[in-house]
Amino acid sequence: MPAPVDELDARIMRLFADEPRVGVLEASRRLRVARGTVQARLDRLSRTGVVRGWGPDLDPAALGYPVMAFATMEIRQGAGHEVVAQHLATIPEVLEAFTITGTGDMWCRIVARSNADLQRAIDRVVAFDGIVRTSTVIALATQIPHRVLPLMDEAAAP
Repeated sequence: MPAPVDELDARIMRLFADEPRVGVLEASRRLRVARGTVQARLDRLSRTGVVRGWGPDLDPAALGYPVMAFATMEIRQGAGHEVVAQHLATIPEVLEAFTITGTGDMWCRIVARSNADLQRAIDRVVAFDGIVRTSTVIALATQIPHRVLPLMDEAAAP
């Protein structure tokens, strides 16, 4: 199976990650490739699911949610992960949720305006009958922010 990305794809993605509003024409100039090549690569990366979206990357802290926590949840037998996920999706402070292995059944990242607001958000999470208990830890500092570009570089390496 051919590699999903190559070195040019990685260069294109790095440019758009660094300067999201650069535009295809300017990208082609900076990368010294044809505009059609950049557009075709972007279209292919979107079509194949490598690029999931082009929306703005929002910072919860800048939106007034500086507290971040991670909650591990135990799900009641027979409750179903999908049903719990539907419940979690109704809570704006829950940014993402995953089914996990190990201790616990699901994990989610939660943001809040303060520690007291975090308690309110956690209370909403556990108010669902399908969740037996949670264990929550508060993040003190971000050491490595969410990133994917190093994977792109690795995948594009010969």
